[in-house]
Amino acid sequence: MYKIAVAGTGYVGLVAGVCFAEVGHQVTCVDIDENKVNVMKSGVSPIYEAGLEELMQKNYAAGRIDYTTDYASAYKDADAIFIGVGTPEQPDGSANLSYIATVARQIAESVEKDCLVVVKSTVPVGTNDKVEQFIQDFLVNDVRVEVASNPEFLAQGSAVHDTLYAERVIIGTESKWAEDVLMKIYDPFHLPIVSVNRRSAEMIKYASNDFLALKISYMNDIANLCELVGADVQDVAKGMSFDERIGSKFLNAGIGYGGSCFPKDTKALENIAKEHGYQLRTVKAAIDVNSDQKTMLYKKASKRLITFNGLKVAVLGLTFKPGTDDLREAASLENVPLLLEQGADIYAYDPVGAENFAKVYPQGQNGKGSMTYVNNVKEALEGANVCFVFTEWGEVKDVSPESYKKLMRTPLVYDGRNIYEVSAMEEAGVEYHSIGRKPAVKQGIKESKKIELQTN
Repeated sequence: MYKIAVAGTGYVGLVAGVCFAEVGHQVTCVDIDENKVNVMKSGVSPIYEAGLEELMQKNYAAGRIDYTTDYASAYKDADAIFIGVGTPEQPDGSANLSYIATVARQIAESVEKDCLVVVKSTVPVGTNDKVEQFIQDFLVNDVRVEVASNPEFLAQGSAVHDTLYAERVIIGTESKWAEDVLMKIYDPFHLPIVSVNRRSAEMIKYASNDFLALKISYMNDIANLCELVGADVQDVAKGMSFDERIGSKFLNAGIGYGGSCFPKDTKALENIAKEHGYQLRTVKAAIDVNSDQKTMLYKKASKRLITFNGLKVAVLGLTFKPGTDDLREAASLENVPLLLEQGADIYAYDPVGAENFAKVYPQGQNGKGSMTYVNNVKEALEGANVCFVFTEWGEVKDVSPESYKKLMRTPLVYDGRNIYEVSAMEEAGVEYHSIGRKPAVKQGIKESKKIELQTN
């Protein structure tokens, strides 16, 4: 087993470190935030991720993982150092590599034995070459240090499972020694390993993520056309899914992709192409479609309503997807400010994301509108004039069509995740608008109201 240091304790670094410890390696996770380190030592995860805290506690108790701010002691005698720090998007769409550079210099000034540095962070093609040269430029001791690429392919909400039971592990190396070290580190996982050169490994990460983003945007484009021609995008997706060349995944239409990967990686790859004098037209199209898609429901509702001013607006779901508290590029962050600007009184429910959202839009008055965070779906819907569904949490999917009719003042629902059957919402007397499907028949709503008046 190997002595491993991991730089960065976000989704990439912390999950990788805990999973390395789980298969028997000796791991030290490094972070600059002392409070965060103390929290992790106490067995509490700084991110919401299924199964992560349990493995943190188990492996910390077993002495296989530790957390520190002392990078020098962590790096000096490590067999391998994995870099999992952020590479945030810059205004021009390129990746910010400053955190990578900081860690690379710290490694160069700290290592005292032969060491393999492994970049797990998503970086532009050719970055690992620069990292290796950067380390050589600042290397203090006469030791062998090589750099390898090992991009991650985890999904937030299932990151631990995706790491321990990955479909494949990609490693990019420039020497047999580096390849052997990485092969042995991953041997206890018993997973398929694809070994390529560094630049190919870097490209595999972008090409994979951008292909999935393309698939999502394509289905959203088709969904928008389905509405115009009277087709149902879910029926279309089902018919497509039987073709093994297409598959069944990432065919769900909705209000666009979000999170820490797809938005950033599509823009980064487009920027890489521009730097080389090439235009990735398909990727650019995916970006454009996704940008428009996020506010599709707001635009629909704006045409239906005179104003949002003074209306109680229920918002169900704030995170970019269920199973995470991550808000990055979430549809809610595009729509909530538009609603507030129109004077909406928003009642928002999210089982884990409300605390993070409140850091951006605090409870109470926000400009012309107001934000109220509630503890359950019922509180959000009670007396609401309109409802927006932005995240398909289980608690939201469990709400029956009849509950919308019963609880809302006006049963008007805009569903960005196509959770409900159009016919079921129509039968319950709900005016229901989704993505790529025919809206509920308004006459049915009027009839249900007439029946209600007759029985009262």
